[in-house]
Amino acid sequence: MPIEIRELHIKVNVNNAQSSQKKSKDGAVDKEIIIAECVEQIMEMLKENKSR
Repeated sequence: MPIEIRELHIKVNVNNAQSSQKKSKDGAVDKEIIIAECVEQIMEMLKENKSR
């Protein structure tokens, strides 16, 4: 059964106070956080659809 995602909300907070050296290291961590939040939201949407 295919799953259709109609809406995807991504919320990101950007802090400009970081130094340029930290950006390269934190960039990978930021991507992991964003991916984890997206997966969490998708799982919540799937739960909602399943309960209907």
